[in-house]
Amino acid sequence: MDSEVRVAIVGVGNCASSLVQGVFYYQNAGDDEFIPGLMHPNLGGIRIKDIKFVAAFDVNATKVGKDLSEAIFAPPNNTTIFHRDVPNLGVPVMKGYVGDGIGEYLKDVVKIAPGDPVDVRRVLEETRADVLINYLPVGSEEATKWYVQQALDAGVAVVNAIPVFIARDPQWRQKFEEKNVPIIGDDIKSQVGATILHRTLVNLFIARGMIVDRTYQLNVGGNTDFLNMLERKRLTTKRVSKTYAVTSQFERAGIQIPEENVYIGPSDYVSWLKDNKVAYIRIEGRHFGDVPMTLECRLSVEDSPNSAGVVIDAIRLLKLAKLAGIGGALEGPSAYLMKSPPVQHDDETARKMVEKFIEKHKIAKNTKQ
Repeated sequence: MDSEVRVAIVGVGNCASSLVQGVFYYQNAGDDEFIPGLMHPNLGGIRIKDIKFVAAFDVNATKVGKDLSEAIFAPPNNTTIFHRDVPNLGVPVMKGYVGDGIGEYLKDVVKIAPGDPVDVRRVLEETRADVLINYLPVGSEEATKWYVQQALDAGVAVVNAIPVFIARDPQWRQKFEEKNVPIIGDDIKSQVGATILHRTLVNLFIARGMIVDRTYQLNVGGNTDFLNMLERKRLTTKRVSKTYAVTSQFERAGIQIPEENVYIGPSDYVSWLKDNKVAYIRIEGRHFGDVPMTLECRLSVEDSPNSAGVVIDAIRLLKLAKLAGIGGALEGPSAYLMKSPPVQHDDETARKMVEKFIEKHKIAKNTKQ
C-alpha cells in the first residue's frame, strides 16, 4: 500500500533503539489527538503503524546475527528502555561496511563481527527499502559516503542523521537530483535539544533588539557517541554543524559576531550519564543603553529518544517525496529537522514549509488504511 514506509537502518545504536521502540510504543496513536512525543501522529496519510523495518546493518559482534528486536537492547546500547515489548521482526542485523566507522575510543567497546560484509545495495533492493537511515558514529566520513552511494544506486531515499555533509554538499546534492532520489540532511536536530534551544534564544535576542556579544554551548554525555567524540579529529564537521546551526541565525539578521566569541560543541564524556546529555548554554549581551546582561541555562535530555522524535517524521516525509516523484534535498524538511541543511531558515519558517509540503503531497486526503 502507498502509506507503508520500508526502512533500513545503518548503525543499530541508541538512536536506532529509540526509533524502533517508538514505532511500537506509538503504533496505535490516533490521528487527531495531541500525543506527547509526536509532532505528527498522522503525517500526510502515513501513520506510525505504517513504518516497517526491513533491513539493518552493523559491525558489532554483540548485534550482528541477532534479530533487530534483540539487537537494539544489546550492549553498548544504554538508552532508556521505554518499550521492551518489541516483537520479533524477522530482520537479522547484517554485517555492514566498516571503513572509518570505528574510531580509537570505540575500538575498546566494539568488537568487529567476523566474516565479510553483505552486499548492501542488493539487500536494499531485495527488501524493497524506501528509506535508509544513516546512524553511523560521528566522524564516519568515508563510511557514510559509501553507504549513501549504495542507497543512491538502489534508488533508496536517505535520512542523513549525522554531521557528514551530504545534503548540503552541491556535488552530492546533484547526484540525488540526477537519480531523482530524495534526501533529508544533514545532522539531526533533536526535538528539544541544545541546538534548537540555542537557536530559539538567539532569535529571541534578535527579535527583542538585543545584541549578543559572546555565547557558548557545552555538552556532556555518557553514551558511545560522546565516547567516540573524545577523539577530537573526528569532530571537525560536528563542530561546524553545531556552530553554524546557531551562527546562521545571526547571519540571517545581518549581524556579525566574531568567530572567537562563539564556542559550541561536545565537551566531555561522563560514563554514568549513559544516554543522558547535559547542555550548558550561556549568552552574554547588551540591552537598552548598552547595559550588559547574561543568560545561562542548563538542559538535561535523554539524547536518543530526543532524536527519534524527529527521525520518525523524516522517514515519512521522504516517503511522501518518493510518491510525488521528488528527488534531491528537501529544503523545508531539511531546514526544520537538521542542523546543517542546504539552506538555513529560522525554525518557524521551516516548520511552515514542512506543513505546506505535507499538505501538498498528502496521500488521498488521509484516507483511512
